[in-house]
Amino acid sequence: MVQTYNFYRVEKEKHIAWVYLNRPEKKNAMGPDAWKEIIPIFNDIDKDDDILVSIITAEGKDFCAGIDFVTMVGEFDSVKNWNRSAKSMVKLFRMIPSLQETMSCIEKCPKPVICAIHGLCIGAGLDLASACDIRLATEDTRISLREAGVAFVADVGSLQRVPLIVGQGIARELAFTAGFITAARAKEVNLVNHVYKDKQELLEAAKNMALEIASNAPLAVQSAKEVLNYCRNKSIEDGLEYVAARSSMIVPSEDLAEAASAFAEKRKPRFKGN
Repeated sequence: MVQTYNFYRVEKEKHIAWVYLNRPEKKNAMGPDAWKEIIPIFNDIDKDDDILVSIITAEGKDFCAGIDFVTMVGEFDSVKNWNRSAKSMVKLFRMIPSLQETMSCIEKCPKPVICAIHGLCIGAGLDLASACDIRLATEDTRISLREAGVAFVADVGSLQRVPLIVGQGIARELAFTAGFITAARAKEVNLVNHVYKDKQELLEAAKNMALEIASNAPLAVQSAKEVLNYCRNKSIEDGLEYVAARSSMIVPSEDLAEAASAFAEKRKPRFKGN
Protein backbone atom coordinates (compact mmCIF):
# COMPACT_ATOMS: atom_id res chain seq x y z
CA MET A 1 0.00 0.00 0.00
CA VAL A 2 1.32 3.45 -0.96
CA GLN A 3 0.09 6.73 0.49
CA THR A 4 1.42 10.02 -0.84
CA TYR A 5 1.51 13.24 1.17
CA ASN A 6 2.78 16.68 0.17
CA PHE A 7 6.19 16.01 1.72
CA TYR A 8 6.25 12.29 2.52
CA ARG A 9 5.47 9.03 0.80
CA VAL A 10 4.60 5.99 2.90
CA GLU A 11 4.87 2.44 1.55
CA LYS A 12 3.66 -0.47 3.66
CA GLU A 13 5.32 -3.77 2.82
CA LYS A 14 4.22 -6.70 5.00
CA HIS A 15 5.42 -5.74 8.49
CA ILE A 16 7.49 -2.70 7.42
CA ALA A 17 6.39 0.90 6.86
CA TRP A 18 8.80 2.84 4.64
CA VAL A 19 8.54 6.58 5.27
CA TYR A 20 10.24 8.56 2.49
CA LEU A 21 11.13 12.23 2.65
CA ASN A 22 9.93 13.02 -0.85
CA ARG A 23 11.01 16.47 -1.91
CA PRO A 24 14.29 15.65 -3.69
CA GLU A 25 14.27 18.79 -5.83
CA LYS A 26 14.78 20.77 -2.58
CA LYS A 27 17.14 18.22 -1.00
CA ASN A 28 14.22 17.28 1.25
CA ALA A 29 14.43 20.57 3.14
CA MET A 30 11.60 20.59 5.68
CA GLY A 31 8.85 23.12 5.03
CA PRO A 32 5.46 23.41 6.79
CA ASP A 33 4.09 20.15 5.34
CA ALA A 34 7.07 18.17 6.65
CA TRP A 35 6.41 19.32 10.19
CA LYS A 36 2.65 18.74 10.10
CA GLU A 37 2.30 15.48 8.17
CA ILE A 38 4.60 13.16 10.09
CA ILE A 39 2.51 13.16 13.27
CA PRO A 40 -0.57 11.53 11.64
CA ILE A 41 1.79 9.21 9.73
CA PHE A 42 3.24 7.82 12.95
CA ASN A 43 -0.15 7.75 14.64
CA ASP A 44 -1.25 5.46 11.81
CA ILE A 45 1.89 3.30 12.11
CA ASP A 46 1.25 2.97 15.84
CA LYS A 47 -2.35 1.83 15.30
CA ASP A 48 -1.62 -0.55 12.40
CA ASP A 49 -1.15 -3.98 14.01
CA ASP A 50 0.41 -5.36 10.82
CA ILE A 51 3.29 -2.88 10.97
CA LEU A 52 6.07 -3.89 13.37
CA VAL A 53 8.98 -1.70 12.21
CA SER A 54 9.34 1.52 10.23
CA ILE A 55 12.22 2.85 8.15
CA ILE A 56 12.69 6.57 7.52
CA THR A 57 14.72 7.35 4.42
CA ALA A 58 14.66 9.84 1.55
CA GLU A 59 14.40 10.21 -2.20
CA GLY A 60 17.09 11.97 -4.21
CA LYS A 61 20.79 12.57 -3.50
CA ASP A 62 20.43 13.78 0.09
CA PHE A 63 18.56 12.73 3.20
CA CYS A 64 17.67 16.24 4.38
CA ALA A 65 19.20 19.70 3.94
CA GLY A 66 17.52 20.97 7.11
CA ILE A 67 14.71 23.45 7.58
CA ASP A 68 13.33 25.17 4.48
CA PHE A 69 13.87 28.80 5.50
CA VAL A 70 12.00 30.26 2.52
CA THR A 71 8.71 28.48 3.19
CA MET A 72 9.00 28.44 6.98
CA VAL A 73 9.54 32.19 7.40
CA GLY A 74 5.83 32.76 6.88
CA GLU A 75 5.09 30.54 9.86
CA PHE A 76 6.91 32.83 12.28
CA ASP A 77 5.70 36.41 12.71
CA SER A 78 8.80 37.29 14.70
CA VAL A 79 10.98 36.45 11.69
CA LYS A 80 8.64 37.41 8.85
CA ASN A 81 7.98 40.90 10.20
CA TRP A 82 11.11 41.17 12.36
CA ASN A 83 8.65 41.51 15.21
CA ARG A 84 10.21 41.48 18.68
CA SER A 85 7.04 42.34 20.56
CA ALA A 86 6.16 40.38 23.68
CA LYS A 87 3.04 39.05 21.95
CA SER A 88 5.10 37.74 19.05
CA MET A 89 7.63 36.12 21.38
CA VAL A 90 4.89 34.37 23.35
CA LYS A 91 3.36 33.10 20.10
CA LEU A 92 6.73 31.68 19.04
CA PHE A 93 7.24 30.09 22.46
CA ARG A 94 3.87 28.35 22.14
CA MET A 95 4.54 27.24 18.57
CA ILE A 96 7.89 25.55 19.16
CA PRO A 97 6.42 22.58 21.11
CA SER A 98 4.27 21.67 18.10
CA LEU A 99 7.43 21.51 16.01
CA GLN A 100 9.14 19.44 18.71
CA GLU A 101 6.30 16.93 18.53
CA THR A 102 7.25 16.29 14.89
CA MET A 103 10.37 14.57 16.19
CA SER A 104 8.99 13.28 19.48
CA CYS A 105 6.20 11.34 17.78
CA ILE A 106 8.88 9.10 16.25
CA GLU A 107 10.48 8.46 19.62
CA LYS A 108 7.09 7.86 21.27
CA CYS A 109 5.99 5.35 18.63
CA PRO A 110 6.24 1.97 20.41
CA LYS A 111 7.48 0.29 17.25
CA PRO A 112 11.21 0.49 16.39
CA VAL A 113 12.23 3.12 13.83
CA ILE A 114 15.34 2.76 11.68
CA CYS A 115 16.74 5.86 9.98
CA ALA A 116 18.60 5.22 6.70
CA ILE A 117 20.70 8.31 5.93
CA HIS A 118 22.54 9.18 2.73
CA GLY A 119 24.18 12.36 1.49
CA LEU A 120 23.52 15.47 3.54
CA CYS A 121 21.85 15.27 6.94
CA ILE A 122 21.73 18.82 8.29
CA GLY A 123 19.93 20.55 11.15
CA ALA A 124 16.33 19.36 11.18
CA GLY A 125 17.50 16.22 9.41
CA LEU A 126 19.63 15.38 12.43
CA ASP A 127 16.71 16.23 14.74
CA LEU A 128 14.70 13.65 12.81
CA ALA A 129 17.47 11.03 12.77
CA SER A 130 18.28 11.39 16.47
CA ALA A 131 14.64 10.66 17.38
CA CYS A 132 14.92 7.27 15.68
CA ASP A 133 16.05 4.13 17.46
CA ILE A 134 18.77 3.09 15.02
CA ARG A 135 20.70 5.09 12.44
CA LEU A 136 22.43 3.66 9.37
CA ALA A 137 24.39 5.66 6.79
CA THR A 138 26.16 5.56 3.45
CA GLU A 139 29.84 6.39 2.99
CA ASP A 140 28.94 9.74 1.39
CA THR A 141 26.85 10.86 4.39
CA ARG A 142 27.75 14.23 5.90
CA ILE A 143 26.06 15.24 9.15
CA SER A 144 25.86 18.67 10.77
CA LEU A 145 24.17 20.05 13.85
CA ARG A 146 24.04 23.23 11.85
CA GLU A 147 21.85 25.68 13.75
CA ALA A 148 24.59 27.79 15.38
CA GLY A 149 26.01 28.41 11.91
CA VAL A 150 22.77 30.08 10.82
CA ALA A 151 22.03 31.97 14.06
CA PHE A 152 19.57 29.50 15.58
CA VAL A 153 19.61 27.29 18.62
CA ALA A 154 18.58 23.72 17.84
CA ASP A 155 15.22 23.69 19.60
CA VAL A 156 13.37 20.58 18.45
CA GLY A 157 15.43 17.75 19.89
CA SER A 158 19.06 17.44 18.81
CA LEU A 159 20.49 19.11 21.91
CA GLN A 160 18.49 16.72 24.09
CA ARG A 161 18.95 13.46 22.16
CA VAL A 162 22.38 13.65 20.54
CA PRO A 163 24.25 13.85 23.90
CA LEU A 164 22.51 10.63 24.98
CA ILE A 165 23.84 8.96 21.82
CA VAL A 166 27.40 10.32 21.55
CA GLY A 167 28.10 11.87 24.96
CA GLN A 168 28.39 15.48 26.07
CA GLY A 169 31.82 16.27 24.64
CA ILE A 170 31.07 15.22 21.07
CA ALA A 171 27.58 16.74 21.20
CA ARG A 172 28.99 20.07 22.32
CA GLU A 173 31.61 19.99 19.59
CA LEU A 174 28.90 19.37 16.99
CA ALA A 175 26.63 22.09 18.40
CA PHE A 176 29.30 24.78 18.91
CA THR A 177 31.24 24.33 15.66
CA ALA A 178 28.22 23.66 13.41
CA GLY A 179 30.68 21.65 11.33
CA PHE A 180 30.18 18.55 9.24
CA ILE A 181 31.29 15.07 10.20
CA THR A 182 31.73 12.12 7.86
CA ALA A 183 29.92 8.82 8.08
CA ALA A 184 33.13 7.22 9.34
CA ARG A 185 33.38 9.76 12.19
CA ALA A 186 29.66 9.37 12.92
CA LYS A 187 30.15 5.63 13.33
CA GLU A 188 33.24 6.18 15.48
CA VAL A 189 31.18 8.27 17.95
CA ASN A 190 28.16 5.92 17.74
CA LEU A 191 25.91 8.45 16.02
CA VAL A 192 25.30 5.78 13.36
CA ASN A 193 25.46 2.02 13.87
CA HIS A 194 26.73 0.92 10.47
CA VAL A 195 28.04 2.49 7.25
CA TYR A 196 27.35 1.11 3.77
CA LYS A 197 28.92 1.70 0.36
CA ASP A 198 25.92 3.26 -1.38
CA LYS A 199 22.20 3.90 -1.10
CA GLN A 200 21.16 0.55 -2.55
CA GLU A 201 23.29 -1.32 -0.01
CA LEU A 202 21.96 0.95 2.74
CA LEU A 203 18.30 0.26 1.97
CA GLU A 204 18.89 -3.47 1.65
CA ALA A 205 20.61 -3.48 5.05
CA ALA A 206 17.81 -1.41 6.60
CA LYS A 207 15.21 -3.82 5.24
CA ASN A 208 17.12 -6.87 6.47
CA MET A 209 17.45 -5.34 9.93
CA ALA A 210 13.75 -4.47 9.96
CA LEU A 211 12.83 -8.04 8.98
CA GLU A 212 15.07 -9.39 11.72
CA ILE A 213 13.34 -7.15 14.27
CA ALA A 214 9.91 -8.07 12.91
CA SER A 215 10.67 -11.78 13.32
CA ASN A 216 10.79 -11.37 17.11
CA ALA A 217 7.85 -11.23 19.49
CA PRO A 218 6.20 -7.81 18.93
CA LEU A 219 5.16 -7.25 22.54
CA ALA A 220 8.68 -8.01 23.73
CA VAL A 221 10.31 -5.69 21.17
CA GLN A 222 7.91 -2.83 21.87
CA SER A 223 8.26 -3.30 25.61
CA ALA A 224 12.04 -3.16 25.25
CA LYS A 225 11.77 0.17 23.42
CA GLU A 226 9.47 1.61 26.06
CA VAL A 227 11.76 0.46 28.88
CA LEU A 228 14.85 1.88 27.14
CA ASN A 229 13.08 5.22 26.59
CA TYR A 230 11.87 5.37 30.19
CA CYS A 231 15.22 4.47 31.73
CA ARG A 232 17.18 7.35 30.20
CA ASN A 233 18.22 9.69 33.01
CA LYS A 234 16.59 7.41 35.59
CA SER A 235 18.36 5.54 38.36
CA ILE A 236 19.00 1.82 37.96
CA GLU A 237 16.51 1.23 40.78
CA ASP A 238 13.79 3.23 38.99
CA GLY A 239 14.51 1.37 35.78
CA LEU A 240 14.35 -2.02 37.46
CA GLU A 241 11.04 -1.17 39.06
CA TYR A 242 9.59 -0.03 35.74
CA VAL A 243 10.80 -3.07 33.78
CA ALA A 244 9.35 -5.37 36.46
CA ALA A 245 5.95 -3.76 35.91
CA ARG A 246 6.35 -3.89 32.15
CA SER A 247 7.47 -7.51 32.16
CA SER A 248 4.50 -8.55 34.27
CA MET A 249 2.22 -7.16 31.54
CA ILE A 250 3.46 -9.58 28.87
CA VAL A 251 4.41 -12.71 30.83
CA PRO A 252 2.90 -15.15 30.23
CA SER A 253 1.72 -14.66 26.65
CA GLU A 254 0.72 -16.73 23.65
CA ASP A 255 4.01 -15.73 22.04
CA LEU A 256 5.94 -17.10 25.03
CA ALA A 257 4.13 -20.42 24.68
CA GLU A 258 4.91 -20.39 20.96
CA ALA A 259 8.60 -19.71 21.70
CA ALA A 260 8.70 -22.71 24.02
CA SER A 261 6.95 -24.95 21.48
CA ALA A 262 9.23 -23.82 18.67
CA PHE A 263 12.31 -24.53 20.79
CA ALA A 264 11.07 -28.02 21.64
CA GLU A 265 10.18 -28.73 18.01
CA LYS A 266 13.44 -27.22 16.70
CA ARG A 267 11.72 -24.74 14.38
CA LYS A 268 11.47 -21.00 13.99
CA PRO A 269 8.72 -19.43 16.17
CA ARG A 270 5.70 -17.82 14.54
CA PHE A 271 4.82 -14.87 16.74
CA LYS A 272 1.44 -13.15 16.54
CA GLY A 273 1.86 -10.35 19.07
CA ASN A 274 -0.51 -11.98 21.57
